[in-house]
Amino acid sequence: MEDLKINETIQKVGEKYRSFLHEEAKNTHWRHGAPPTYDAVNQLFEEGRTKVWEKGSLEETVQNAIKSWEMELSHKIRIKDFKTINPDKFKLIVNGREGLSAEETLKVGSYNALLKSTLPEEYKYYKAEEETFESSHDVFRSAFPRGFAWEVISVHSGPPVISYKFRHWGYFEGPFKGHKPTGEMVDFYGMGILKVDGSLRAEDVEIYYDPADLISKLLKGELISQEESPAADAPPANTGNCPFEKQV
Repeated sequence: MEDLKINETIQKVGEKYRSFLHEEAKNTHWRHGAPPTYDAVNQLFEEGRTKVWEKGSLEETVQNAIKSWEMELSHKIRIKDFKTINPDKFKLIVNGREGLSAEETLKVGSYNALLKSTLPEEYKYYKAEEETFESSHDVFRSAFPRGFAWEVISVHSGPPVISYKFRHWGYFEGPFKGHKPTGEMVDFYGMGILKVDGSLRAEDVEIYYDPADLISKLLKGELISQEESPAADAPPANTGNCPFEKQV
């Protein structure tokens, strides 16, 4: 869910928080035609993070691995171009629900995978089943124009089964589902379990968190009236920006 800006003419060298981004084969198929850049969300991350991990530490390695996976999920369109996962074994499991395969996760996108709910319809304020990959990113790109940053707070076990605590945050400065922005920082915490193979590729990604910690804060803003703007909650024009550290 991180917010990014697509550089359509040049590739930056040395993305410091995500492996593989600028070490790609020329035949990699990018969703927006070229690798993304993360200048805005990296700035948000550096200004708002609570931990600074030693270079080469397990914590930094886990953080890089998750950010790199989110980058691939948000910006690559073919599983065979992914370097962060074992595609034959990969499953994404959110709050104990049935796991999604690599192809299923790529089809729905990170936001819909993370925000799918079994609540009754009247309590679903974000309906993942009605959103596409593209529309879900538009919704959160609109709400978090500066990006949605992600950090590892702590790591509790090492490979092959890595358990960790994370934090996600951003500034609610754009409309969300008909609600005005509050300008407040929105953050939430969760736990993850990452199972990796001998090449440190993800086989299982399990995420546990309370979606209400996110959605309730995005519903605090006043409702936007039709008089104020009939299209006030429409997504912004496609400028190449995309939000899990607009991703991670």
